[in-house]
Amino acid sequence: MVSAEMVKDLREKTGAGIMDCKRALAETNGDMEKAIEFLREKGLAAAAKKASRVAAEGSIDSYIHLGGKVGVLVEVNCETDFVARNPEFRELVHDIAMQIAAMSPQYVDKDEVPADVIEKERAILKAQALNEGKPEKMLDRIVEGKIEKYYKDNCLLLQPFIKDGDKTIKDLIVEKIARIGENIQVRRFVRFAVGEQVAETK
Repeated sequence: MVSAEMVKDLREKTGAGIMDCKRALAETNGDMEKAIEFLREKGLAAAAKKASRVAAEGSIDSYIHLGGKVGVLVEVNCETDFVARNPEFRELVHDIAMQIAAMSPQYVDKDEVPADVIEKERAILKAQALNEGKPEKMLDRIVEGKIEKYYKDNCLLLQPFIKDGDKTIKDLIVEKIARIGENIQVRRFVRFAVGEQVAETK
């Protein structure tokens, strides 16, 4: 038997609609953890369908950190002006700006990383592995593993979220797509740090 209290509890934990919560609890025989997973899977499937829709509205947010030593501007797009004004969407944009300030990604996603950058990185990593005396037959596997780490360190969407290391920024966005009901995309960002790329003068 699914009680109103169980539905209320599940709704508070997931943000899903009342009918979705009732259905999830009925499908999982009242098991709260399984119901959460059921809703998450359902939401992810819905989010995947929304990912192809045009996101031309959105918000630009700024974040200043370390007493004015680091600053970020980020543009995050959604489908409608209504969602762009939604507090949950705005919180997401601000969290992403904070992430960029703290973790200093270079790119939004791995498809933005230029091929020549990756080739150069591969050459450096291969030389390092050889210098460390790694077996020749293991080199490709070692290098590819480190390239994946390079992507995770330098691509915003692949980085662990600073407020919850169990999810990536991409996971966070997919969850918001499922909750808000619109496609959401990080369009671009810029990060400034005082003293970066300052030419030495004599």
